[in-house]
Amino acid sequence: MLGAQKWKEGGVVARTRGITIRDVARKAGVSITAVSHALNGKGTLSEATREHIRTVADQMGYEADALARGLRRSTMGAVGLVLRSLDALGDYAPAGVDVFERFVGAAASQALARNLSLMLVPDLTRKPVPPLAFSLDGYIVTNPHVDDPVIALLEDRSIPYVAYGRPPGRPEFTHWVSEDDTASARQILGHLWAGGARDTVLVRGTDPNAWNLEHQEVYVSWCSERGVTPRLYELAEGAGVDGGVDLAGRIADDGVPDAVFCLTGRHAAGVQRGLMARGVRVPEDTMVVAGSDSEHARNSRPAISALELNPVESSAALLDVLQDLIAGRTPTSPRLTKARFRARASTRR
Repeated sequence: MLGAQKWKEGGVVARTRGITIRDVARKAGVSITAVSHALNGKGTLSEATREHIRTVADQMGYEADALARGLRRSTMGAVGLVLRSLDALGDYAPAGVDVFERFVGAAASQALARNLSLMLVPDLTRKPVPPLAFSLDGYIVTNPHVDDPVIALLEDRSIPYVAYGRPPGRPEFTHWVSEDDTASARQILGHLWAGGARDTVLVRGTDPNAWNLEHQEVYVSWCSERGVTPRLYELAEGAGVDGGVDLAGRIADDGVPDAVFCLTGRHAAGVQRGLMARGVRVPEDTMVVAGSDSEHARNSRPAISALELNPVESSAALLDVLQDLIAGRTPTSPRLTKARFRARASTRR
């Protein structure tokens, strides 16, 4: 009875796509009770045995999570949201970074308006996976990485998903939505150029996602078009403001630029602080701009010009595409939304 077999042990009912708990036990060379205890954190099994059983269960695609045991083949009216940038950061509430909170809030409101529930889920490849995670109707994956293991897992389990940001290295994948990063980056570079910047530094993060990779590509092309030598620096997203302060010293030692374009607000705030500590005036000597608005950008002195992303329109488009996929319809995608550049004192000469 494909996908309909059930087994109950210690109050745990399991139903998966044809893989039963007995299959896992047979493959792992253990008892059914041992499998139940290993997957539910019970009993007195050794950690090595538990890990062995969990590995076998994962390899077989066995789901022992709460309603994943019985609802995988029916719709729940709920979708998941995975924030890959915060997964990589290892911090789901980074101080002063409100862009993710604004996106989550917008996505939740948009979901409720469609009679959907939205569930925030941490990295699906890390154990323990939250109950219900593989029972959800589909997923929004933000800023996926090159060869992202979360996307690989969703595809392996045939769970519909959409990406907020183009999945790098996947030109054939079209189910994504993003602000028009190319247009936004050119708008910022044009703003700096109009302010007299002929030597603009780009500070990108190290996460291998489209946000970093595409901004770098646009920046290098922009410099080439104008016969300008690119000055590119990489700084780990987790380095935060202090990392930006340290990087400012390197940038100044290499020659104070006309402008610094940081992709994150925390880096921008740190770079500005570090440059000013060296006596560099902002914006008179160097203009500073952030590719993503944040409390750090708004509260710096001078306030830092920044790009305000469009979480309401972007999350609505993502849910449009995802609902089409869940319903078996062909969605209209990819889709581009428009961000808003907010010029502040850091670039007003």
